[in-house]
Amino acid sequence: MAVDPRVAPEACGSMAEVRRGVDALDRALVVLLAERQRYMDAAARLKPDRSVVRDEARIDDVMRKVLAAAGPAGLSPAIAEPVWRTLIERCIAHEFAVFDRARG
Repeated sequence: MAVDPRVAPEACGSMAEVRRGVDALDRALVVLLAERQRYMDAAARLKPDRSVVRDEARIDDVMRKVLAAAGPAGLSPAIAEPVWRTLIERCIAHEFAVFDRARG
């Protein structure tokens, strides 16, 4: 997936350049999050029982991987952890809804 052209953050000389960069990244993140949501749709389709939709071991595994990737990428854990925990919770809620609709 391509991200719209933008000035590198360190090369920005104006708030307009900063905002264009943020907007370009936001559009790319929307596309990636939509794909992630489709994986939740697939999980809801594949899981045999509602009781396995929420998987604490998987949540811990995802968080470990995210935090391990955050540092080398230059992402503060203070941003990464709450963002991903919220994302995970919203994805679980989505998965429950899809699971229930498919079997309701």
